Formats: sequence, C-alpha cells, structure tokens
Amino acid sequence: MHQTFTVKAEARDKVGKGAARHLRRNNMIPAVIYGGKEEPLPIALPYKETFLALHAGGFMTSIATIELDGKEIKVLPKDYQLEPVRDFLIHVDFLRVSDETRVTVEIPVHFENEEKSPGLKRGGTLNVVRHEVEVEAPANAIPEFFAIDLTGLEINDAIHASALTLPANVELTITDRDFTIATIVSPAAMRSEGDEEAETEVTEQRAQTAEGETKAGKE
Repeated sequence: MHQTFTVKAEARDKVGKGAARHLRRNNMIPAVIYGGKEEPLPIALPYKETFLALHAGGFMTSIATIELDGKEIKVLPKDYQLEPVRDFLIHVDFLRVSDETRVTVEIPVHFENEEKSPGLKRGGTLNVVRHEVEVEAPANAIPEFFAIDLTGLEINDAIHASALTLPANVELTITDRDFTIATIVSPAAMRSEGDEEAETEVTEQRAQTAEGETKAGKE
C-alpha cells in the first residue's frame, strides 16, 4: 500500500514570483491544489515537513492530507520543482482526489532474490529496461511498488509486463504489447553493445568530418 502524510497549509492571497520569493524567505513553499472540478487553490506549505515527505520515498505515489482552515483535503502530488543549483524544493502541484478518483502514476519496480538467479551467479548482469511502470489505479489504492522475483532466471532470460502481479482495479497504461522490464545478459553481450555504440559514434564523427571537408573544398 502507498504511503500517506499530513501537512498543515496556509491559504495564499498573492501569487507570482515576488510573493513566492517572500514565502521561501519565510521557510514556506508555494503550492497549488487543482482538479476535482474546483478552481485551483494556491496554498503555502512549511518547508521542513514537505521536504522530509519528499525525501522519505514514494512521494509521487503518496496520498497527502492537506489541513487548511480546519478542513482536510486529500491530494496526490503530481509535480514538484527543485532549485537547480542548491536543490531546494521551490514548488509543488497537487491533484485533489477522492475515493472514486483514478489516477495515472509511475510505480517503481523492485527486483528480489538476485542471489537465487543462476544467470547472475554465473556472471550475468541485470539489465533494467524500465525502473518504473505506468499504471492507472484508484487514488486510495496505489501500489507502493512492484516486486519481480529473479529466482531461477538464466542468462538471456527476459522479464515482461505479464510477470507483474497487478492488484485489483490497477491496470497498465500500455496494453498493446507485453513490454520488457528487464533482461539478464552476459558480460560479453554488454561489452558488445558498448563496442557497437562506440563504433557508431566513431562512424558518425567520420561522416561529419568528411562532410565538413567536402563543404570546405567546394568553398
């Protein structure tokens, strides 16, 4: 089951860059709640509690309770912004949800029992194609993560979407193919892929050089 957290908020009367800077100087974060067929609601959140919730893990799949003016609003974080230089949290967007709301979210994939995979024991490498899988789920029943059991898997084996155990009422957003989540490859295969990429890069560089020389000759 997904995590939950509660945070007290204040209503924001002013919006804009100047108002946002004023809030941040006072250890508050500007945020907005939207959705639910209601007007967007600008709010301000305490920096410390919100920052801790962000770094506790699973923030984007956690249902939050926003306490505002004696009312409780259930929301799901949909986006957040970090200050690019100092990595400070500077803004959060929340989606208003209810027990009937369905949301589209990215669910992390966890791999278990690596020590029980013969392929990995023989030197193979777990090549993760998708670290997260997008699903549509009830807002009150978002999976915390998907667990993939690597027991018995050999080199060249692949794990596909069909290996996932989906909870009730949770559906994959990609339904037209059984997409790959991870493969177990040999070290030689990994080196081969690296060599091919390097060779492609060299070929492209040579082509660009030849094109430049041709243009220079024409001039």
